Amino acid sequence: QVHVVESGGGLVQAGDSLRLSCAASGRTFSSSAMGWFRQAPGKERESVATITWTGARTTYADSVKGRFTLSGDNAKNTVYLQMNSLKPEDTAVYYCAAKRSYYSPFDYWGQGTQVTVSS
Repeated sequence: QVHVVESGGGLVQAGDSLRLSCAASGRTFSSSAMGWFRQAPGKERESVATITWTGARTTYADSVKGRFTLSGDNAKNTVYLQMNSLKPEDTAVYYCAAKRSYYSPFDYWGQGTQVTVSS
C-alpha cells in the first residue's frame, strides 16, 4: 500500500507565499512521477504542476507559470510546491499525487491541504 501525505497549506493574503510538502511512501515504492493538483469548491480538479523524474521534466498550468515552482527528491519520493505571489483564485484544496509507472495515470493520492488566499 502506498501512502501520500501533503502539508503546508494555510490562510494567507494576496501576494504572500506558501510552500507545500508531500511525501509518498510504501514497501519498495518508487515513483516515476509526482504532481500537485487542486480543486476549488464547485470546480473540477486540475493539474497544477507535475514532475517526471527521468530528466526532471516539469509541467505547469498556465495560470501558475512564473509564480509556482515544483521541486523534489526522487530518491525520497518527495516533492514541494513553492507558491509565490498568491492570488485569491489560487484558493483550493491542493492534492499531491504519485504513480509507479510512467504509462499509468496518477493513482496514489493524498488527503489534501487547504490553501486560502484572501484579497
